[in-house]
Amino acid sequence: MPALACGLAAVGVVALDLGGAAEPDRAVVESSAAGTSEAGRLLGRIALAAAEAEQPAVRADQFVYVESRVAFAGQSAAGGPATTAPAHTRQVWLSADGSRPGLLREDGGPDSPLHEDGPVFELDRPGATPRPRAARPAGPSIAEPTHAYVASLPTDPDALLKLIREQTRTAGQADAGQDPDQRAFAAIGDLLAETWAPPQVGAALYRAAERIPGVTVVPSAGDAAGREGVAVARTAHGQQTQWIFDRTTYAFLGERTVLSEAGDAGPAGTVLGTSAVLTKGAVDRVGELPLEAR
Repeated sequence: MPALACGLAAVGVVALDLGGAAEPDRAVVESSAAGTSEAGRLLGRIALAAAEAEQPAVRADQFVYVESRVAFAGQSAAGGPATTAPAHTRQVWLSADGSRPGLLREDGGPDSPLHEDGPVFELDRPGATPRPRAARPAGPSIAEPTHAYVASLPTDPDALLKLIREQTRTAGQADAGQDPDQRAFAAIGDLLAETWAPPQVGAALYRAAERIPGVTVVPSAGDAAGREGVAVARTAHGQQTQWIFDRTTYAFLGERTVLSEAGDAGPAGTVLGTSAVLTKGAVDRVGELPLEAR
């Protein structure tokens, strides 16, 4: 994840509190045979909707608040199929300009301050044990964004994709392997999930995703809140990453990762991770909720 890597570590720890076995959803790996052309048309419509979306301004001294539902799968030390804990609420407050500590709050766990100089962790895969990142980049970046940084990103999709590729080449995103296209796709998904991009930047992110080879459409996919929509997906290293959108408004609903082929973690279609974005807003201090979330 981006400047949310601390938060992702917390999600990974929660994921080890496992519930029942993950149920495979066999339909999720049956991406549209039309392939990239259909995905490009869908992303074009999504980009137009993003460009026209109304969004209040975020002041530099405020915090971006994101509330979501998340669940991740993990395997026991003895191996066997992946199992998934029930979805839980995740709340994060991130300083808009990166100058003040943020906060991560998850059901069942203590509050976790998100400090500029705090430890940063990574996951090799959903449900894995977090490991410390060797070095933290200087200043905000695609991997460690602030709202101000996201707002300053290029609105030309070719320039934006070039920047994302350059930064993810050295970002050490082990979960995306050595596939530069998957690293770029995963980075855009992270920005969609837990940042609040201005409309023109949001549109450019979707236009940039159009230019990534291998992107397909999944006709039906559900998020962690049980909302059904249409998904844009990419498959790599035996896993399919899906971005789920409302069919009518094209609003981003959440993400899901499933096995695209059978393996030690289970049959194809096994859900490894799922999220649902419920609320985004701007607040004046950590712990405060925007009106729409009260």
